[in-house]
Amino acid sequence: MPAVRPVHFQRLIRVFEQDGFRFDRQEGDYRIYVKAGVKRPLVIPTYHAVPVFIIKNLLRTSAMSRERYFELLQE
Repeated sequence: MPAVRPVHFQRLIRVFEQDGFRFDRQEGDYRIYVKAGVKRPLVIPTYHAVPVFIIKNLLRTSAMSRERYFELLQE
């Protein structure tokens, strides 16, 4: 399995939107996404390269597997 690498925030948003998350609001440089059944909202920073530790935290919060993440990233 490939390593998680930093990605542009727009690409990361596409991944989570394909998984069913929807845009809720924006607060400064952070976009908030929600999904029914997920207790905490995802907070995605609008960085040109979102760091790996933030991506891993988002995967944990959304309960998305690494396999699913890479599958959606390729689309």
